[in-house]
Amino acid sequence: MSFSIGIVGLPNVGKSTLFCALTKKSVDVSNYPFCTIDPNVGVVAAEDPRLHTLAKICESKKIFPTVIEFVDIAGLVENAHQGEGLGNQFLTRIRDVDAILEMVRVFKKDDVVHVSGSVNPSSDVSLIETELALADLDIVNKYQNTCEKEVKAGRKDREKDLALLRELAEFLKRGKPARQYENLSGISNLRELRLLTAKPIIYCMNHSGSNADAKPPQNIQPCISLDVKLECDIAELSVEDWSLLGVHSGISDLIGLSYRVLILITFFTANKNEARTWTIPSNTKIPRAGGIIHSDFEEKFIRADVISIDELIRSGSWLEARKNGRVRSEGKNYTVCESDVIEFK
Repeated sequence: MSFSIGIVGLPNVGKSTLFCALTKKSVDVSNYPFCTIDPNVGVVAAEDPRLHTLAKICESKKIFPTVIEFVDIAGLVENAHQGEGLGNQFLTRIRDVDAILEMVRVFKKDDVVHVSGSVNPSSDVSLIETELALADLDIVNKYQNTCEKEVKAGRKDREKDLALLRELAEFLKRGKPARQYENLSGISNLRELRLLTAKPIIYCMNHSGSNADAKPPQNIQPCISLDVKLECDIAELSVEDWSLLGVHSGISDLIGLSYRVLILITFFTANKNEARTWTIPSNTKIPRAGGIIHSDFEEKFIRADVISIDELIRSGSWLEARKNGRVRSEGKNYTVCESDVIEFK
């Protein structure tokens, strides 16, 4: 299982620069609006140094970390929901991702234009939130019209949906995101709507060397602050080089926050051929986790040997871990925990 995150924001806030830092890919970061027209897509490895240690313990020939797909999408402007700028293309592409990473400009630099004329993080967030909400309102109105016709045709089971859709429409008209509507989960076939503002969101404050200590407004959460220009500059460096230069990359913090927002965890598998990390939703039962690897692991599941990766590393080997009673035999009702190492039977 992999997942995708769309990088969005106003033009010239650092979206493509962050994409470079994340993927170590060279994309156009020219200083003008809409330099990104077709979305850049990059697959980023969620590196975990423990995977390399696990590979050594199990004498694995290859290593496969879990991956995240990041999509760099063209800048959004006011009235994008009406097709302004590249609005329609932009909004369609966001509907395909699992979560949104909104870049918010904090840095002030005279030679990098701001589409609104001045840097104001709260105003920028409000503008984009409103545009996404209004785009969702169009989708909800169309679904509401269909629902009204079904109710008139005698579909009593659709009356609840219609009432909730009307409430949601009023909610979106005020520029509020669907994720804050408390009855959202009660709408039938909600996933088919692919509402933009129902997706999990992360705000990334790009200070790029200036205002490094500036705190984001309290209502902008969950939030991470990055010097995106620095992240891009050090993207090619090794962890050892970072240490020598006295810098810390915040990319791993961003990936960790992405997992928490999407409520995902990872587990490990390893044998002579390969060591891997796998991404699954939290609270996943072990047969379903096995199904991510191969359908037989779910359909023919009997049991699995389980140990936390830190415990296995301390033990030094599966043999030593078993000898000391650290390996557990788990059945189909076991819920996989973060950082489990699993040997499916």
